[in-house]
Amino acid sequence: MDADADADDDDERQSRPGRGEVGRKVRLHTGTATVDGERADYRFASVAATTPGGETVTVSAGAPLATERHAVAEVRTAMLAGLPALLVVVAGVTWLVTRRALRPVEAIRGEMAAITASADLSRRVPEPGTGDEVARLAATTNETLAALEAAVDRQRRFVADASHELRSPIASLRTQLEVAVAHPELLDVAGAAADTVRLQRLAADLLLLARLDAGERPREGGRADLAELVRAELSERAAERTAGRVPVRIGELPERLEVPGSRARLAQVLTNLLDNAQRHAASRVTVSGRREGDRAVLEVADDGAGVPEAERERIFERFVRLDDARSRDEGGAGLGLAIARDVVTRHGGTLGVRSAPGGGALFEVRLPLA
Repeated sequence: MDADADADDDDERQSRPGRGEVGRKVRLHTGTATVDGERADYRFASVAATTPGGETVTVSAGAPLATERHAVAEVRTAMLAGLPALLVVVAGVTWLVTRRALRPVEAIRGEMAAITASADLSRRVPEPGTGDEVARLAATTNETLAALEAAVDRQRRFVADASHELRSPIASLRTQLEVAVAHPELLDVAGAAADTVRLQRLAADLLLLARLDAGERPREGGRADLAELVRAELSERAAERTAGRVPVRIGELPERLEVPGSRARLAQVLTNLLDNAQRHAASRVTVSGRREGDRAVLEVADDGAGVPEAERERIFERFVRLDDARSRDEGGAGLGLAIARDVVTRHGGTLGVRSAPGGGALFEVRLPLA
């Protein structure tokens, strides 16, 4: 006999009831029995009992399984018969609910298809007032369409303004060349060279703006010392005092003022700000720099007429020149400040303008320190 059998016998002996007692352990099992001449399957519950004479017997009580099996069979038959109808009802309800839920999506899709076909970006998709994900999708789609419309309008204005600005120097060069062909002695070489330089600068500015609009960002790991840029720029402008331009002087400036970014792009920001200040200054231009917390601050101030408060954001738009009376050669194409702000923004900084303490305009560049 194996160990399991010995353990079962021990359990049975331990659970064996005393004389005249019924055991507490009930054993459930399935078996076959013949009752009234009919043999059937039963579910039995058996307990051990000991007679007063000490004889141990097993008392079993059973219930036929036919009733349970018959009930299960009836339920199975009913389910098999009703399942197709239930599936049809569920499918129909699901289709109706899904169709109703997706109706706003179809309206959005149809309107987007119409917008694509008509190229009319002023149209908007319908926004359901349900406040659910579909409503938020419609609102986001309309915001995207509004941003796209603004970008396209800005691009159209940019192309129109650029064409207008390019037309002037090109027409001037053509006129001078046509005159030179007929009368070589009347050729204005200095004027032709000035128009060529102006055209070259304008083309370079337009190319840079196109790169900035395409998402050009400073190369990772680059650094620029703003203090060194100021000193280098002013050394190049030292001879401008005799050329009739307002001199530039250095105010407060630390030995080093390093910021992350492109040295060439930040140098162009400084050049554009100084050119703008010299055009509008009466007698002096001052450039200074300092540290404020984790920011580097660069300021360019002039003692000119200043910028009206209502125009302080407009001057950073492209091809904007507040003084319409000045000549194009002196006033430029109105791209310098726009380029400066775009470059500073892509370096994680800000560029703004306010009144200088001594009168005039003060342009302030804030960039994160390296």
